[in-house]
Amino acid sequence: MPHSPLHAEHVALGATLVDFAGWEMPVRYSGDVAEHTAVRTAAGLFDISHMGEIAVRGADAASGLDHALVSAMSRVALGRAKYTMLCTPEGGIIDDLIVYRRDWDHFLIVANASNTAAVVAALQERLAGRDVTVTDESQEVALIAIQGPRAEEIVATMCDRNADDVRASTYYSWCTVMLRGDIHAICARTGYTGEDGFELFVPAADAVEVWRLAQEVGGPLGLIPCGLSARDSLRLEAGMPLYGQELGLDRTPFAAGLGRVVQLDAGKVLLPPGLDGAVSVSAEPVERGDFVGRDALEAAKAAHEAAFADPTGAPADYEVLVRSLIKI
Repeated sequence: MPHSPLHAEHVALGATLVDFAGWEMPVRYSGDVAEHTAVRTAAGLFDISHMGEIAVRGADAASGLDHALVSAMSRVALGRAKYTMLCTPEGGIIDDLIVYRRDWDHFLIVANASNTAAVVAALQERLAGRDVTVTDESQEVALIAIQGPRAEEIVATMCDRNADDVRASTYYSWCTVMLRGDIHAICARTGYTGEDGFELFVPAADAVEVWRLAQEVGGPLGLIPCGLSARDSLRLEAGMPLYGQELGLDRTPFAAGLGRVVQLDAGKVLLPPGLDGAVSVSAEPVERGDFVGRDALEAAKAAHEAAFADPTGAPADYEVLVRSLIKI
């Protein structure tokens, strides 16, 4: 069974370890309630190194991902990330993903641990014949999350340089930082708790040093190590879906209430700076090209809109209705 680079740290802290998606991971340390509360009131420290990190590089990376995923990745600006899904031709969800644009020809995809191999295989199949490579870098990368209202203060203090970039970051953006100890990290303002927070992508060899640094800086501010049980209760409280529970091959994004991730038009397509002096083309939405599952997802969207038609027979905006129900 594979272990996180932080396995020895978890054992030393007395964590309860369980088999999670084939990895031996900490489910709790001090207790579920205490860990959940710490994230809501101060900060929690999570080892999520079991997640898959997949690099997609090449001149056709953006256009290839436009075809492979249900969202238009060519619209994502440098320094930004997007939540999306990889679907079957029938519209079933293979996995939900976060995709970070590292460069014009380089994307970092984070997949669920249980689905990483399936995501890599699907991307390699769908991108075959294009100028693009798909590489599973999960073993070289450790992923450490710091979540909670004091997360920004903690992460900024952990930085040797770039602390201002951390403070200036916004939700679903990322920046590169130099942590104390001359450790380079990708610092993404993303998370799975419903709180403000950050996810730090660091070399696996530096994971222990970063983990200990987070406790050293964050401990006096109320940060405690948290396990996957608290992460699950936090995401449930925030209304965030989990693959294998609310998401799966047996349902489309629309059936899961997440049809908003399916982009049937392309809108602005970002281009590298200097290309005809333009940053983007087409200010108005334009029809996207073909992508895997498009026909099935168009049918699913139409079916769900019809199910919510108003008394006059006019179709309702399904996504607006879903968001309204969530607010209630």
